[in-house]
Amino acid sequence: MFKWEKLGKLFAPQDLQHDSWMKEFAQSPSVLIFEAHVRVYFTSRPAPTENGQYCSLLTYIDVDRKNPLKILQVCNEPALSLGECGTFDEFGTTPVSVIRDGDEIRVYYAGWTRCESVPFNGAIGVAVSRDKGDTFTRLGQGPVLSYSPDEPYLIGSPRIRKFTGCWQLWYVAGKEWRMIDGKPEPVYKIRMATSNNGIDWTKHGKDLIADKLGEHECQACPDVTYRNGRYHMFFSYRDIRNYKGSQGGYRIGYAASADMVNWRRDDDLLDISLSETGWDSEMVNYPHVFELDGETYMLYQGNGMGREGIGLARLQSPGDWRDL
Repeated sequence: MFKWEKLGKLFAPQDLQHDSWMKEFAQSPSVLIFEAHVRVYFTSRPAPTENGQYCSLLTYIDVDRKNPLKILQVCNEPALSLGECGTFDEFGTTPVSVIRDGDEIRVYYAGWTRCESVPFNGAIGVAVSRDKGDTFTRLGQGPVLSYSPDEPYLIGSPRIRKFTGCWQLWYVAGKEWRMIDGKPEPVYKIRMATSNNGIDWTKHGKDLIADKLGEHECQACPDVTYRNGRYHMFFSYRDIRNYKGSQGGYRIGYAASADMVNWRRDDDLLDISLSETGWDSEMVNYPHVFELDGETYMLYQGNGMGREGIGLARLQSPGDWRDL
């Protein structure tokens, strides 16, 4: 049903021919469409510190609307700074999701803190742009969605949408940390929250997607679109072990729903496989689906959870969305 034609790698910082603050990773792509160009937001990382620690920041590229593989502009500096000392987003802002709200543009993002007993924790923040998406300013120093008594572990991987006059935020909630080969690893599942204003959220408190790899499957980056009377979700999933390479690494799954709450998973309806060689031969993950001038595209990240860049695919049979 959903057969995707890979069009090629779109961007990786390593391919830049000039000096840049971006050194590695292009992760979590999300687009805004303008009259003559498409702005692709994602997160990238400067070089790691001496102790091997990374930070992740919001950035973007502009591509030609008539030829989305043609890059017109690369952002010269981060579009959103890191949080202040002690805040929830002091060490990273990833993944990200952008949306227009009147004359403003909002970005929802996962902010990362470093921890002692486990490597990190996360919560979801929001920032606003009033200069057509060039720069963003936080609405406050704290998150709009964080861990709570019923979701006590990390919160992240936001994808923001508006359907039926309401804001929907799909995200992941940590279920537990497990010791795997002597290291703590998180287990997280896809959930949803709703809001009337995009700031104050009501969590639905339910895991939405059935497991394929067992109870320790990790799910992430649920991107939802509406076609043919159904909601269609494209998301990532991986094993809890060996997930940094091809053996247990991220793949893209699919589910459909009539009400955004009850989902039927059927990954067999999705055809976007690993390439035989190259930047996406070990991993395809973190999909973002969007429509552009009568075509349906998917942006996704490749090997190393985006270490080797993001690419573009096109749906081969646009409009063929089965009524599940």
